[in-house]
Amino acid sequence: MNALQEKLLLELRQTKFEIQQSLTNKHSNDWMTPLLEEELKDVELALQKLTDGTYGQCELSGELLPVDLMKMIPTIRSSKDTEDIISYFKKPILSSF
Repeated sequence: MNALQEKLLLELRQTKFEIQQSLTNKHSNDWMTPLLEEELKDVELALQKLTDGTYGQCELSGELLPVDLMKMIPTIRSSKDTEDIISYFKKPILSSF
C-alpha cells in the first residue's frame, strides 16, 4: 500500500466511524438516514477495495481513476462518476491554462 492509499485508508476509517456515530445517535428515521446509510456502504466498499488491492480502478473499465479525484472523493467508483461530477462545475476541471 502506498502513502496515498494509507492516508485515504485512515480518512475512510474515520468517515465510517463518524457516519456510524451519526446513525447511532439518530432518534428517528428522517430524510438524512438513507443518505448516511448509502454513504456508509460506499465507504465500506472503498475500504474493501483498499484491502483487496483494487482501489482506484474504474468498476466499469478497470482503468485507473484520476488521483486528484480520488483525493477529493475517496469513495469514487467509476469514470462515469467523474463525468457526473464534471457536469456540476461551471468551468471544466480538465481545462488547459
